[in-house]
Amino acid sequence: MIFYKYQGAGNDFLIADNRDGHLSEVDGVLYCKATGWSKSIADICDRRYGVGADGVMLLESSDRYDFKMAYYNSDGSGGMMCGNGGRCIVAFAADRGIGHFDFEAADGFHRANIIKDDHGVKTVQLKMKDVRGMIRFERLAGVNVPSQGYFLDTGTRHYVRFVQGLDSYDIVHEGRNIRYKAHELEPLGANVNFVEPVGEGEIKVRTYEKGVEDETFACGTGIVASAMAAYAHGVRPRVGESEQGHINAMYTVHAKRDILAVSFDVVPAQEWSVENVWLTGPAAFVAEIHI
Repeated sequence: MIFYKYQGAGNDFLIADNRDGHLSEVDGVLYCKATGWSKSIADICDRRYGVGADGVMLLESSDRYDFKMAYYNSDGSGGMMCGNGGRCIVAFAADRGIGHFDFEAADGFHRANIIKDDHGVKTVQLKMKDVRGMIRFERLAGVNVPSQGYFLDTGTRHYVRFVQGLDSYDIVHEGRNIRYKAHELEPLGANVNFVEPVGEGEIKVRTYEKGVEDETFACGTGIVASAMAAYAHGVRPRVGESEQGHINAMYTVHAKRDILAVSFDVVPAQEWSVENVWLTGPAAFVAEIHI
């Protein structure tokens, strides 16, 4: 079975072209109807006993758009959007000869543009879902450390907490503490993002991802959530104006290794409301892998 490994800001994925429907997924296991091949996604993504990846994606046919993105975490769970994965599947689609990038994912419609291709490293601008509603918590029940933060859904559920000294912060310990003990996030849980402002319109983000159950090099939906929480937290953005006259907030976001950009329009409303959300960052082919 042929997979193609791509990475976006260090978030790595195994992608298969499934437009002919030869692969199906049941309970975290991939099956090939033609050959009888089967393999659990968790085994494929295991970094010691498998190929190793943060997730698996299938490029599938769509009746409405150019293609469909089916995303699975490294534990086999699905049903969510992945921002870095979205950029990678756009790069993969381009490498397969697809020239237009309107696609559907678990959270709905997305549009993307490839704005640069530098020796195979593509810079992809990905439109994310509009976000309605954000909850601010002064503390989380069940968590025995200061846990003031923000909860929102940017295609995946995210909790965002602001800290100092992010580079030396124990992301795995604190992320698990909030991920597993916060009663307010039950029963579905949430990814946990730790954010440090570093200047006007500029933040650093590290993320503990559920489904991977570890820190990853970057999380696209988490980076988007962190930028929105930064705005709500009073971190001054770079500001433009949308065609509708709304504030267009722009943030530069430092992941562990790469730099990404997030922009969104803030819509005046009684509750938190943003639209025209864009995530821009790298996506690159790594290897062709036969499993």
